[in-house]
Amino acid sequence: MPSLPGDGTREAALRWLRYLRIADVPRVRTLFTHHPRYADLTPVQYAEALEWLRRTELITAAGRPVVDVGERLQLASAVVPHVLWNAVDGERKRAIGTAGERCLLALLREAGLAEVEHISAVSDAFGYDIGALTSSDERIHLEVKATTDPTRLVVHLTRHESEVMSADPGWPMGAVLVGEQGDALSVATVSRSWLLSAVPYDRSSRGRWESARLVVPPHALKPGLIMEDGKNVLPGALCAGREVWGMRDHEVVAA
Repeated sequence: MPSLPGDGTREAALRWLRYLRIADVPRVRTLFTHHPRYADLTPVQYAEALEWLRRTELITAAGRPVVDVGERLQLASAVVPHVLWNAVDGERKRAIGTAGERCLLALLREAGLAEVEHISAVSDAFGYDIGALTSSDERIHLEVKATTDPTRLVVHLTRHESEVMSADPGWPMGAVLVGEQGDALSVATVSRSWLLSAVPYDRSSRGRWESARLVVPPHALKPGLIMEDGKNVLPGALCAGREVWGMRDHEVVAA
C-alpha cells in the first residue's frame, strides 16, 4: 500500500476518514475549506489525502470509509495496516456476495436451467458457487462475483478458484451488479482467457500466492452469462440493457 507524502497529508487523511462517517465528500470538503479549526492544513493536502484514500480503497466509490479509525490513531508510519479493515465492512461485502448468488440462482431457474444448486451454501471447497444443467445437458459450475459499484469491477480470485477454472471448461465467472433492494441490475461474464492471463504466478518454491485482487477491464467483459461455445444462458434485457463497468452491448470477449 503506497505511503502518504507527508505528515500534513497523513493528518488530512485521518480527518477524512473520521468525518466521512457522518457526511459526504462535498460537505466534508466545505468544512475543511471554510472552518478555521482546519485551516492548519492546505486545500492541496486535503485533496492529496482524498485521492490517496480513493487509490488505496480506504474509502468506497461512494465516499464511505471502510476502516474504523479512533481518535487516538496516528499514521506515524505513513502506511495503513490491513488490521484496520473493520468487521462491519466485511459483513457488508459478504451480504453483497450472497445477494449476487441468490440473484443468479433465481435467474437461472427462470431461464429454465435444471438442477440449479447453491453449492457455496454447502461448502467453499468446490471452487465455484452455483451448479446447473443447461437445456443441452451442458454442466455449468458458476463462480459469482457481486458488487454495488457500477463504475468498475474488482474481483478477488482465490488460488483454488483459479485452479478449478483452469481444469474445468464449464467454469465461467459471472459478475452481478446488485441494487439497493438486493436485486440484479446487470449480469456480465468475465473472460476466462483474460483471467488466466491476469492471475499471479509463484516466483519461487518458497512461497505461493493464495488470493489475487483483479481490476477487470471493460474489454474482458461481455453482457449476459456466456459459455465457452458463445451461448448466452441468460438472454434478455437484464443482461444487455445497462452500460456498467465501462462495457457496451456490442463489445466482444475472446473465448
